[in-house]
Amino acid sequence: MTTYHTIKIDNVDIFYREAGPAGAPTIVLLHGFPSSSHMYRDLIKELEDDFHLIAPDYPGFGNSASPSKDEFTYTFDHLSQVMEKFLQTLGLRRFALYVQDYGGPIGFRIAVEHPDWIESLIIQNANAYEEGLTPLIEQRRPFWERGTRENERVVLKTFTMVRTQWKYLNGVRDKNRISPDAWHMDQHFLERPGNKLIQLELQADYGSNVKLYPEWQSYFRKHQPPTLVVWGKNDEIFGLKGAEAYARDLKNIEVHLLDTGHFALEEDCDVIAGHMRRFLRTYKMNKAA
Repeated sequence: MTTYHTIKIDNVDIFYREAGPAGAPTIVLLHGFPSSSHMYRDLIKELEDDFHLIAPDYPGFGNSASPSKDEFTYTFDHLSQVMEKFLQTLGLRRFALYVQDYGGPIGFRIAVEHPDWIESLIIQNANAYEEGLTPLIEQRRPFWERGTRENERVVLKTFTMVRTQWKYLNGVRDKNRISPDAWHMDQHFLERPGNKLIQLELQADYGSNVKLYPEWQSYFRKHQPPTLVVWGKNDEIFGLKGAEAYARDLKNIEVHLLDTGHFALEEDCDVIAGHMRRFLRTYKMNKAA
């Protein structure tokens, strides 16, 4: 059974989902943009019998508090610091880390700071290599570098219902299998007063992630966490070359390219859960799984 909780971290309410036996191997699930822990709802059900699962919402996302950009500094460094304190508050010091989209730059920052926390990585359409940046992402680069009003209008288009729905449906095999609840949930939170300004702050900071790619790659080479890559290969946001690049630096790695899009869990949750269950047992994550 999934339970739902809210705790204060640095005076900000952080919502999270929890499921599975407390003594079981732990998996921390970090969500992407513009989603929330809601994206893991089906995966949690698939794995809760054998694993302890924790899925938080970042500040400004999902059911966590959404302080204004004047009250909270919305950078990827700051979000990762809040998530680091969240994990410390829950007493989580050893876990498998699942990252998708924004979860990558947040989770990889935590991994660099605390390599001893990370037993394994599950990477799903979360980029750490320049070759994974598609033309769709590259067109936003001027906004990272200059933040002009003209470029701002380009970025604002990504916050509309049309683009949110596109993120879920682009590249999938069967659109009839994708629940509209997902994009309606995301759009509901995007439409909160002030939230688009929050998301603009993070989009403007996205270049900080690209600058850290060499540091993250160095972490992979030095610490060699066993890594499972499960990637929607039809993703036009983070391309499959970004998935394949992880094998350059990681030795204990499996790469599975799935015939779906950016939010691969919406169409291939059962496939991803199966890969995870086998992979985590193979590498005996946490306590014996």
